[in-house]
Amino acid sequence: MFEQNYWLTTTEMPAADGARPLPEGVDVAVIGAGFTGLSAARTLARRGAKVAVLESETIGWGASSRNGGMVLTGMKLGPTQLISKYGRELTQRMYAASLASMDCVEKIVEEERIACDFSRCGHLEVACKPKHFDDYARQAEIMAREFNHTLRVVQKNELSSEIGSTIYYGGMVDEVSAGCNPARYVAGLARAAIKAGAEIFEHARVQTIQRDSRQGEVGWKITTSRGPLWAHEVFVATSGYTGSATPALQKRIIPIGSFIITTEVLPEKLAQELSPRNRMIYDSKNYLYYYRLTPDRRMLFGGRAAFFPENDQTIRRSAALLRHGMISVYPQLAEAKIDYVWGGTLDFAFDIMPHAGQLDGMYYALGYAGHGVAMATYQGQKIAELMASDRRGGDKPENPFVGIHFPCAPLGLYNGRPWFLPLAGAWYKFLDWVS
Repeated sequence: MFEQNYWLTTTEMPAADGARPLPEGVDVAVIGAGFTGLSAARTLARRGAKVAVLESETIGWGASSRNGGMVLTGMKLGPTQLISKYGRELTQRMYAASLASMDCVEKIVEEERIACDFSRCGHLEVACKPKHFDDYARQAEIMAREFNHTLRVVQKNELSSEIGSTIYYGGMVDEVSAGCNPARYVAGLARAAIKAGAEIFEHARVQTIQRDSRQGEVGWKITTSRGPLWAHEVFVATSGYTGSATPALQKRIIPIGSFIITTEVLPEKLAQELSPRNRMIYDSKNYLYYYRLTPDRRMLFGGRAAFFPENDQTIRRSAALLRHGMISVYPQLAEAKIDYVWGGTLDFAFDIMPHAGQLDGMYYALGYAGHGVAMATYQGQKIAELMASDRRGGDKPENPFVGIHFPCAPLGLYNGRPWFLPLAGAWYKFLDWVS
């Protein structure tokens, strides 16, 4: 078993010249070369902006290459919770944005000819308890009535047409969701941003960001591990790796670990049995599992095996826990060899919602809570469009996630170090037990 990201074995990232010096000044400094930052860089550069993308590691190093490659509709919170919190009109706009984010990814893949195995295969949510399944009919009715979006409820006795497991009490299918190879997709986004004129600087960790004026223009002085840079505007696209350079955002984002194993390549007949329709699959628990077949017929199986972000210890511990979980879902895989295990860090806001806009004068988009492939791409594009409209005038793009309340921890008990994650993990396990 390799402690290595399987997706990265399937592609090569664009080469970046590590000796090239940073420019003295740019129109926009984008912090983070993942889905959000690269989508923004592509959009800004295509509109004529001089863009430098500053990446502390390498292109796509974070969650953008480490996820399950599930391009999902919706948000972490369900429709009833969203309507209760934000009202019908705003929630309808949020869900429309979620669907638009799917089209955004598909359009970029087509325009840029990114060979990332993008496929509208749909997703399947499976019910771990009868009560969870009972809620599916209500969700489907709300989605049809409020959002004109169709979900199909699958009874337990029909579930074998969707999944080769007998442990669930039914399911719910959304045909609009998709799957992709995330490493190939983020590599393609990087090439598209470079083609548009953006420059990407790897191993350029941002250390400080300060207001500064140059030749009568107000902007930002940015110090990095590769030297200083001046920018008219800054766009923070750091998600679960948000750090001390942007403390106001750091204290609003919780970095949560998510871990994945992949099996050896499976026989075609077995793969067909496990996932007859090749769905993106996840279960109904808070402490959930998510899984799918890769394009070369491996079973990819992931989950919150450890809430803390990835390190050698959490990755090795997660491999055993996830293999046990995989076999509980699919006893057919008891003898399957595990080829790869790796971890990544997701970005959760305290209200489990995506957030975008401006804070302390800097633009940002983050808080995807495991729904980042589509929403991160979309928010990168939309905030880039907002930046262009703010600078040149004109109508602001529709974006329902700009301006919603972005909470900090209660009583200010969090400064970016997630000391409470073991307690949160225990709480979610308890909720799964009693639900």
